[in-house]
Amino acid sequence: MADATTADAITATWRAESARLVGALVRMTRDVELAEDLAQDALVAALEAWPAQGVPANPAAWLMTTAKRRGIDHVRRAANLRRKTEELGRAAEEVSPMPDLDAQVDHIEDDVLRLVFLCCHPALTPESRAALTLRLVGGLTTDEIARGFLVPSTTMGQRISRAKKTLTEAGAQLELPTGAERTQRLDDVMAVVYLIFTEGYVATAGDDWTRPDLAREGIRLARLLAEVAPEEPEVHGLQALLELQGSRLDARTDADGQPVLLDDQDRDRWDQLLVRRGLAALRRAEEIAARGVPVSRYYLQAAIAALHARAASAADTDWPRIAHLYDVLATAAPGPVVEVNRAVAHGRAAGPDAGLAVLDAIPTDALRDSPLAPSVRGDLLERAGRHDEAATAFTEAAERTRNAGERALLERRAAANRA
Repeated sequence: MADATTADAITATWRAESARLVGALVRMTRDVELAEDLAQDALVAALEAWPAQGVPANPAAWLMTTAKRRGIDHVRRAANLRRKTEELGRAAEEVSPMPDLDAQVDHIEDDVLRLVFLCCHPALTPESRAALTLRLVGGLTTDEIARGFLVPSTTMGQRISRAKKTLTEAGAQLELPTGAERTQRLDDVMAVVYLIFTEGYVATAGDDWTRPDLAREGIRLARLLAEVAPEEPEVHGLQALLELQGSRLDARTDADGQPVLLDDQDRDRWDQLLVRRGLAALRRAEEIAARGVPVSRYYLQAAIAALHARAASAADTDWPRIAHLYDVLATAAPGPVVEVNRAVAHGRAAGPDAGLAVLDAIPTDALRDSPLAPSVRGDLLERAGRHDEAATAFTEAAERTRNAGERALLERRAAANRA
């Protein structure tokens, strides 16, 4: 049995490298399901070997080499795939360095980004694209993904399995598409990258308020995507949004791991390097947009995030400008989540009653399983001095969330309004 240190090393390595491992194996085997099986086999081998032999100097390379060797063994058992065995044998002799988050990586060689494009293949439904990406790129378990989609684990397992089979039957390749096909798939890829980041920024379930590893992977993928499509302002907008929001990650929890809301965050803990990168990406998006290229949801959300980043304190936030940008966003990319955030902005810019008016206009069943609307309602009611109603709203939000940290925060706010 692995001791705590070794177990932590295995977990950290797997979380950091599983997507790159699966991506490289898909490129080699041209089979998504086989690639994931080989990656899992390598993980099992690490669990068996590392406690006795110690954590290797290059754990990522150890996993890659082990997975490739097991791939060779698998292919050798199939006599009609002898040619592929030779190809895998040559590949197994090479140990490629794993790209660092801040490294200048040639996008053509990045297997993780290729894997994201593969998971967003047009043969898959939007739900399957998101689920498969969270499984293969995000490294989430089937249970975790099922909780996020509010479906039974068996249903999600079947969905992911069907998606992998669909890719195999469609002959999908681990290649970055070009031309019109890349443009068509770009929106889906951006949506999935944003989904990965968001799951890291606010975990839908579990004990942790955030999952920084997923958020960082989303930022890394957004940077790579900006290199793949340098003339698309929305791609730079996406990068700007993730860099700016990601800059707050350390400040989103206190020393005990408890959630800290935006108004209460220590802005000295915001990562200023990410802030500068985000503002630079936003400027690139603005420069391209100035040439007549349209922008939409990611650019507008990045512009909102930039206003928060530029404010020296919560009191200095330009809420009227943020409210205006949310009005524009509601026209460009309408939806209930945008409306809830618009309610927050108008509540800060023009008073809680203005925010409640926006919130009341949202259809009651639009976000019925989400804690978002009742938690915002509670905040607005609290600001309006309607404490009993605020307590009820926070209690409803706490009952809806599946994140333990968020539940505790909402219960504390409910209790404070009853006092």
